[in-house]
Amino acid sequence: MAPLFAVDVGGTFTDVVVLSEGRLSGRKVPTTADQSEAVLAAAGGTEEDFFFHGTTSATNTLLQGNGARVALVTSPGFEDLIEIARQDRPSLYDSSADRPSPLVEREDRLPSDLGERLLPSVDDSLGEVVAVALLDSHVDPGAEREIGRLLRSGQTRPVVLASDVSPEFREYERIATTVLSAHLTPSVADYLASLDEVLPMRRRLVMTSAGGLIPFAQASRLAGRLVLSGPAGGAVAAAALGRHHGHQHVLSFDMGGTSTDVCRISGGELAVAPGHTVAGRVNRVPSLPVKTIGAGGGSVGWVDAGGALRVGPRSAGAIPGPAAYGLGGVEPTVTDANLVTGRIPESLALGGSVTLSEPAALEALSGLGARLGLGAKETAHGMLEVADSHMEHALRSVSVEEGADPREAVLVAFGGAGGLHASRLAHRLGMSTVMVPPLSGVFSALGLLLATPRADVARTVMLAEGDSRYAKMASEIAADALERYRDTFTATPDGVSRSCDIRYVGQSHELEVDGAGGWEDLRRRFEAAHLARFGFDRVDEPVEVVNIRGVATGAAPLAWADVRPDPPGGSPVMHDGVWERESLPAGLAIDGPALVTETNSVTLVGEGDRLTVLEDGTLEMTLR
Repeated sequence: MAPLFAVDVGGTFTDVVVLSEGRLSGRKVPTTADQSEAVLAAAGGTEEDFFFHGTTSATNTLLQGNGARVALVTSPGFEDLIEIARQDRPSLYDSSADRPSPLVEREDRLPSDLGERLLPSVDDSLGEVVAVALLDSHVDPGAEREIGRLLRSGQTRPVVLASDVSPEFREYERIATTVLSAHLTPSVADYLASLDEVLPMRRRLVMTSAGGLIPFAQASRLAGRLVLSGPAGGAVAAAALGRHHGHQHVLSFDMGGTSTDVCRISGGELAVAPGHTVAGRVNRVPSLPVKTIGAGGGSVGWVDAGGALRVGPRSAGAIPGPAAYGLGGVEPTVTDANLVTGRIPESLALGGSVTLSEPAALEALSGLGARLGLGAKETAHGMLEVADSHMEHALRSVSVEEGADPREAVLVAFGGAGGLHASRLAHRLGMSTVMVPPLSGVFSALGLLLATPRADVARTVMLAEGDSRYAKMASEIAADALERYRDTFTATPDGVSRSCDIRYVGQSHELEVDGAGGWEDLRRRFEAAHLARFGFDRVDEPVEVVNIRGVATGAAPLAWADVRPDPPGGSPVMHDGVWERESLPAGLAIDGPALVTETNSVTLVGEGDRLTVLEDGTLEMTLR
């Protein structure tokens, strides 16, 4: 089998995992301003090899607000819906908090009834991309597609259709998602095209927000589906690790240099939601339920106007990076705090190349401490407490706030800094087990090799309970997913599944359940999900199916059973309480406090905790 290259771009480091001749290896390189440069530095290979990619190109474009100017063509009278939005407030008790401004200006919104005048009306002054989103295109996309055909024949700008991007009901969400995808299209398309030109591999797939893989060419047309491309890889890998070890409930905890991503996995499987919100913006595309916060190793400590210590969301990134990197950074970060408190040994070379300087970290922390009336080490401990509080809240938001008890789950910790904070967070949440997987520092890149090629289809159907058309419609949608997979990958999928969004009649929102079987099966699953999520059900109320979804998936390039580290060649190596992970044999038990270091990350074993090395190289911590 040809070698497989998986590259995941983060805000601070770009991670690469290579599977060649049955051996897995991983490494990090600093992320560059032009992400493609770091990708090229990380990757290698020939045209016969496979390339799998997780990218933050779409995410960064959205967060930095430097996407394309968009022209919107929509149904007459609905030009301002993108601005009216839903009448909920981002912060109920903060009158100064507001929704982000729309991604399309008022003068760039046009009604679709201009007839022959439409084409010249959408001139070059109205933006770099045209989004077309008509009110009823989820029912009949014909008019929308005709407008798209006219626009594409008359000019060279990309045209993004709602019927391709978000073919479901709810007009605001459909329009907002289409505009967001259009806003991201040029940057994502340019980035992937630049990689296309220089990568030697002919077979290239990119991770979507749903945790599936699609070809570069398709991703360029569906830019909104890449917003969670990077974090999705880690969640996929955490689910695979949990299943392998028999854990049905997992909280994945990915702490990198710029952000922390958390996700809940129940029943051993990742639930794909119909959409998510990023930076306050609706993005209704299939997505893993990943929550991202601005807390990472590079998060900067600062003092707010009230004199309180804060950490993040701003990050020092790769350049200049934390003060300890010695690359020009002068602001204190979480990495500096971990170094000064002894949680990172100064001898560790992050990514194998970045050496650390404790004096530089102390100097940066002393400057911040002077404004707080604290010493450098006190400031470091304070920063870690604040960062841990942010991450604890994120983990609670995907567990406790969704009706799930974190004490029933294991915490799978990875990323460059995940193993450093996992034990303390697990104690805060009352969890008993932490697992730090092999290649933990580049685990999200490993997840790209554990993901499956995927094709999604969705249709709004609005079927009342008992409607006999359900079985026929569900079969048609599953067949559509099968056909889309074949068209995309020129292969037959391993399996096709279907699900549906159900609600009690009169409810505003739905819950997604497995779509197999008949109405009795659907209702039973829905009521169980409703009871688990909201604490009650209504057995006498009728239900309705709003949307039916079909998903076709292929085989993942790699199974967790094939993930095997090289066995250590000698006795376990330990210096001053710091263990070298590569030297630890399966079955070894270590009582905390202790540190376990590897090239790309550090694991902290808390006092009273016990670490055991499992057969696949996973470090399992049992908390006491």
